[in-house]
Amino acid sequence: MITGIDSDAPVVARHSITIDAPLRRVWDLHADVSGWPSWQSDITAASATGPLVPGSVFHWTTFGMEITSTVYAVEEPYRVLWGGPAHGVDGIHEWTFTEEDGVVHVRTEESWDGEPIRADAAGMGAALDASLTAWLDRLKRAAEAA
Repeated sequence: MITGIDSDAPVVARHSITIDAPLRRVWDLHADVSGWPSWQSDITAASATGPLVPGSVFHWTTFGMEITSTVYAVEEPYRVLWGGPAHGVDGIHEWTFTEEDGVVHVRTEESWDGEPIRADAAGMGAALDASLTAWLDRLKRAAEAA
């Protein structure tokens, strides 16, 4: 059973942001997988057959890569953990949401392992850092504009 990211993976990225919006709004934006392309321009397609619940699967396309992710854990509206293999990369991605003093603190952590990652851990790590930073910035913009 997968309960968190792989802290021993060759690439691990951790980022956070503070969003001036209600927790429910931030969670709803993030949990609406099919809506991601409307505010996250790096994601060109996304679909889910239902809500994010453990065992559910969703499909999405980012940077030309088609990805199928499985949800491992959900604690609505505070935490979601998903992952799966894609193009030789085993990724595990965790998001946590906490509200304090009227703002939401969003933390994202992701681990990557697999042959393509081990072949260029530094380059892949930089790419993941850039991707997560952009995702957080876009989530912030979308939530604060709503």
